[in-house]
Amino acid sequence: MLRSTILALSVAFAAPAFADGHSMSKDIVDTATEAGSFETLLAAAQAAGLVETLKSDGPFTVFAPTDEAFAALPEGTVEDLLKPENKDKLVDILTYHVVATKVMSTDLADDMTAATVEGADITIDLDNGVMVNDATVTQADIEASNGVIHVIDKVIMPPM
Repeated sequence: MLRSTILALSVAFAAPAFADGHSMSKDIVDTATEAGSFETLLAAAQAAGLVETLKSDGPFTVFAPTDEAFAALPEGTVEDLLKPENKDKLVDILTYHVVATKVMSTDLADDMTAATVEGADITIDLDNGVMVNDATVTQADIEASNGVIHVIDKVIMPPM
């Protein structure tokens, strides 16, 4: 199921990585789609019923794990989360990656916290690059019409 969903999304959304002219007229979903490295995140957002929300006015800040970040999870984790009976858990994980305001890298301060849409806080650490909890921001400030994306190298999990 995951492979077919990702394949369908890959075919439907095939586009070059963030070109230097990504348009502010594209929302977060369209911008992530254009990048080509967020197929798993987009498939998960679709399974969780969050695509329309992320296409709405926002503003949102999305700490977006790459496909490689999802691949680093224990084997079977993504497939398990995509099952309909695990939708609530998937929603919790995905909304833990979203802040309901636009936060640019210039707005960050060391050891600041931000409330996520899921409800728990994330912590920003600037001591060794930019960290969100234990994930490293690998690309910041990818603007979209309804917010901003910061690419992270790990899937962050909400507290239990």
